[in-house]
Amino acid sequence: MFWFSLKEPAVHPDRYFSPDPAQKRIALELYQSVAALPLVCPHGHVDARLFAQPDVHFANPAQLFIIPDHYVFRMLFSRGVPLEHLGVPRADGAPVEADPRRVWQTFAEHFYLFQGTPTGLWLADELQGVFGVTHKLSGATAAAIYDQVAAQLAAPGFTPRELYARFNIEVLCTTDSAADPLTAHQAIRASGWGGQIRPTFRPDAVLDLAAPGWQSNTEALGQAAGRAIHDYAAFVAALEDRRAFFKSQGATATDHGVLTPFTTVLAPGEPEAIFQRALHGTASAADAAQFMGHMLVEMARMSVDDGLVMQLHPGALRSHHAAHLERFGPNTGADIPVGVEFTRNLQPLLGRFGLDQRLRLVLFTLDETAYSRELAPLAGFYPSVRLGPPWWFFDSWNGMRRFFEQVIETAGLYNTAGFNDDTRAFASIPARHDLWRRAAADWLAGLVVRRMLDEAGAYPMARALAYDLARQTYRLA
Repeated sequence: MFWFSLKEPAVHPDRYFSPDPAQKRIALELYQSVAALPLVCPHGHVDARLFAQPDVHFANPAQLFIIPDHYVFRMLFSRGVPLEHLGVPRADGAPVEADPRRVWQTFAEHFYLFQGTPTGLWLADELQGVFGVTHKLSGATAAAIYDQVAAQLAAPGFTPRELYARFNIEVLCTTDSAADPLTAHQAIRASGWGGQIRPTFRPDAVLDLAAPGWQSNTEALGQAAGRAIHDYAAFVAALEDRRAFFKSQGATATDHGVLTPFTTVLAPGEPEAIFQRALHGTASAADAAQFMGHMLVEMARMSVDDGLVMQLHPGALRSHHAAHLERFGPNTGADIPVGVEFTRNLQPLLGRFGLDQRLRLVLFTLDETAYSRELAPLAGFYPSVRLGPPWWFFDSWNGMRRFFEQVIETAGLYNTAGFNDDTRAFASIPARHDLWRRAAADWLAGLVVRRMLDEAGAYPMARALAYDLARQTYRLA
């Protein structure tokens, strides 16, 4: 099955723009003013090891496009395609499809499932823009397109470092556990290569007492910090040590993935009591919730002290299906959003640090009902708060439109954080930024044609959304 006629381009040059002639003209001009700006990627999950050596190549098209990308394989899984058939590794080491050509063929035969989705548009953009593929991907074209992409991946000019330059990336930030030695980051810095690959401090595995392997994770934290952790004070000191190490390696931010943004300030002695119960394996679910809420306030306190930007990603119920988690592990497509309340949950943290401009707190959500009710008013009052862009399931044209329409009129443009791609799929980065830049230009053009904004004023706003806000928010300037 072909997605469309082979005579049509895979991606239209005027994609995402309004059909209204006046709005389209202005949108195109705004987009053209920012299209060539460098890409600032302040939050994502690309593996730093890709850049540690100059001659690394991606293994094959399946490994690049399918196997690491839950955006891709969760759609096929939802239509009955076993993840084993897509080469997704099993947690128990059981065999999965090892032939990348067969994985690619299965993917191509189901590519029609992505019609109308941002993933489908990203993939088509990648194939055409990065690899020069002019035919639509389908079961019939799968083999020829695989050969074309595979040949280029093996050729000079297609190493991750060379693609980084070709994509015009200015800085790319990874996400790294608190105990990570950052070996790859150190190798990159020692190599003299000019690309900026910066780590991001993510301590979820030690802040969440209910996380699998919490005790071993905490031991690893202590080993990385060079101190034994037998009490709460040593735990906090180890976190401060690791943050300082990450900052020495170029980090400008921390990241916190939580179910809810609940924060609290525990009474003296309570953190130590809970920590001791955790060390002895007797901490309750209530203990874990209270401790995480307290530690988020501590993380804000540390950010005031060391200047690292604090990102909060709440609202994903991770690994919704227990058997799927056991079979494939985390981050394999089974995370589902839940409703989130911000106003009361963040009050303890913001009561202490919300007016302190040394804190930069970037809030994300998977609950769009919070945009105009809570998030925009919070960002419109607290100097420390910025709103992150539409995230995960809402990283789409419609998601971006809803964000612009529900947030900007209350928070203002300059209380938002610009764009980040939050991706594990390196080759998708230009397509994701391009979508944001086009959607932003089209939204601004709509304000201009409605006489809500003059055309001259739209150009610096387009640049801010495309480039300036991300650099400023994440202190990358």
